[in-house]
Amino acid sequence: MRKIYRLAALCCFGFVLTNQNIAQTVSDFENLTLSPNSYWDGSDMSGAHNAGIFSSTFISSDAIYPNVYDTSFGAAFGYWSTGFAYSNMTDSVTSGSGNLFSARAGSGVNTSSNYIISTNNSIIRLSGAAANNTVNGCYVTNGTYAANSMRDGDAFAKQFGGVSGNDADWFKLTIWGYISGNLTTDSVEFYLADYRFNNNAQDYIIEDWNWVDLTSLGAIDSVIFVLSSTDNGSFGMNTPAYFAIDNFNDQSVSTNDLAKEIAFSIYPNPTQNSIHINLGQTIELLQLIDVTGKVIYSQNNISAGTTTLSNFDGLQAGAYFIKLFTDDQVKVERIIKQ
Repeated sequence: MRKIYRLAALCCFGFVLTNQNIAQTVSDFENLTLSPNSYWDGSDMSGAHNAGIFSSTFISSDAIYPNVYDTSFGAAFGYWSTGFAYSNMTDSVTSGSGNLFSARAGSGVNTSSNYIISTNNSIIRLSGAAANNTVNGCYVTNGTYAANSMRDGDAFAKQFGGVSGNDADWFKLTIWGYISGNLTTDSVEFYLADYRFNNNAQDYIIEDWNWVDLTSLGAIDSVIFVLSSTDNGSFGMNTPAYFAIDNFNDQSVSTNDLAKEIAFSIYPNPTQNSIHINLGQTIELLQLIDVTGKVIYSQNNISAGTTTLSNFDGLQAGAYFIKLFTDDQVKVERIIKQ
């Protein structure tokens, strides 16, 4: 089953996840040395050299982060091409590629200094106690470059929503695990921006740090991050293909932060006729959404307790989504109509 997250969105089913390997420590990148308001992207050409390509890695806790800096067109035209860079940049305002290495949140998680910026299709290799074990998750947010590009548009990318605001745009992160060279069956999806709502006021671009739970990937030895967007052209994705990560494999989140989230369970899933949604708190809005993003049912101001949706008889078999809104959270769970 593929899971979708926004705003620390762990879909709870009446149990609490526990840490399986407390010996693992978080990659918070604070061990990496940087001058204030600076970044490292491999441009010092310290990596192993081959035909103008400099390949290197950096390490934080039990994880290895690759970096490739490309000077094949000449040193004056060198650029960071793949992998990860680390940063403590704080510019959450300035638009454009010149501000590529700033997180939109303006700092690391909990105002820490360091975090990393990732390119598309980047892979973290696990080591030590983390290797061949379950990764708890990580915090992610947009970079300022991508966030402002989606908000305003630029010379390469469209303004999300279009002129009318009604274009159903999205920018999505899909996370897979590898074990012994094979992709995991499950993946985790997180929308860095989503403009598919019928009510444009619900459209969003992620601007703060959001926890993404990765325990559903199971025991793995590496993690790959894949970006996709509705804004594409002749040369691929127009949306700037970068985002920020912090506190990778933080083992404390499941017992601390998740207690603050919307608690709910959905059953039965799959279903034929109806589903029951057990809510741990009052929900401002509940939506039933099909795979195209169309809202086919909505209900406002639902109190804590059990709510039943019984309008499934007329729906075609397939995947649908239950989306729950509070004043500061949105959570989504995929359901199957048989």
